[in-house]
Amino acid sequence: MDILNESIQQYAELHTSRESELLKKIDRDTHAKVMMPRMLSGHLQGKVLSMLSYMIKPKTILEIGTYTGYSALCLAEGLPQDGKLITLDINEELEERVRGYFDSTDLGKKIEYKIGDAATIIPTLNETFDLVFIDADKERYSFYFDLVISKVSAGGFILADNVLWSGKVLDKKPDKDTRAILEFNKKIQDDPRIENVLLPIRDGIMLMRKVSL
Repeated sequence: MDILNESIQQYAELHTSRESELLKKIDRDTHAKVMMPRMLSGHLQGKVLSMLSYMIKPKTILEIGTYTGYSALCLAEGLPQDGKLITLDINEELEERVRGYFDSTDLGKKIEYKIGDAATIIPTLNETFDLVFIDADKERYSFYFDLVISKVSAGGFILADNVLWSGKVLDKKPDKDTRAILEFNKKIQDDPRIENVLLPIRDGIMLMRKVSL
């Protein structure tokens, strides 16, 4: 998943502000006890999410794909006192664990954690979001984008994770998931409503700013 040289990745992390004790615990627990721990944002990407949130100063954040809660807590760091982050995940098996992490910190009071299909939940949300983070089923990235774009404030931001897909976006014979990522990346590049930059951080983050309604 990490496309950087491993030594460069380690050097970058050594020169990045440290994780909180809770984030360290989530990282350890996820790698020890949860399937597919590579889905965790981790130290470097988590700090990038935190920094972006601090810079954007969102009042409302939507996250599609909670996993074990690491990225939600990073994004929540930039919320104001009365801010809110709604995070959606379909995996109810992780719910007790994730709620425990959220309940152990004051940041958790700003997080509304919903279990269910994002495609069903998103249309019911009445909030306008200043920041959206898409990190769920890769085949539905384009669908999720279509669902949320009208709910993003003018000048608001959308982030999408894994848009380099372990470098497979360069494969001559891409598999199904890779084709979905390729289609999403082209869709974003061609959409006149947004400005975008693909950041080669970890597995690739597409950063988008909504410039028109």
